[in-house]
Amino acid sequence: PEIVIQTTFPESNPFGHVVNGERNQIFLVVENKSDKNVTLQSVAGSFHHPETGTLIKNTSSLTYGFPLLEGTKLQIPYSFYSEFKPGDLRLNIWLEHTVDDDKYRVTAYDSVVTIVEPEPSWLDFKLLSTYLIVFAALAGASYAAYNAYIPSQKPRRKRATEVSAPVGTVTASGSSGYQEEWIPEHHLKKTKGKKTKSDNVVVSEESSSEANGTEGKRTRKGKKY
Repeated sequence: PEIVIQTTFPESNPFGHVVNGERNQIFLVVENKSDKNVTLQSVAGSFHHPETGTLIKNTSSLTYGFPLLEGTKLQIPYSFYSEFKPGDLRLNIWLEHTVDDDKYRVTAYDSVVTIVEPEPSWLDFKLLSTYLIVFAALAGASYAAYNAYIPSQKPRRKRATEVSAPVGTVTASGSSGYQEEWIPEHHLKKTKGKKTKSDNVVVSEESSSEANGTEGKRTRKGKKY
């Protein structure tokens, strides 16, 4: 049976590059130009050396299993992954179909493609996690090296300040407990004069009260009959 296949890459990949670590997609437009109905079984592929044609690795195989009527055309997608070094490789893709229990293989794509690495993105979670792990490891190593090679300086203890004590004996006078040696003499004379005056007042008041008491007793004794 005459089966014609045209392959195209998506519009987002106009140069037909194969990106490592990502799902690469290609579209197969299959046209049945025979007078018989065929059944599309599967699509598979392989990578080969661009010069010698040596097989490097087979790609994934996708099973379809739906019929293609005579004179009709159908577009089917095919996805595969790549994990190779950047460079040129020959990509071979084929389609297997059956007619009345007979299996046939038709080459869909056979050309040299360029293997490229994905473009770096700052929003990539894996890349950010890798940066964080490396940064944490470097920070831990630098901290350990700092503690190992740079001695820690202990803070110096401050000496207790000595309070100067007055020379000679200190005498405290009165209930207030102040030190007379630190007070000028003219102030001491004034305070002592005030104290003597107040003492005299208290003594005079006591003597007057005693005199009044004795006089009262005398008057009382005189009134008795």
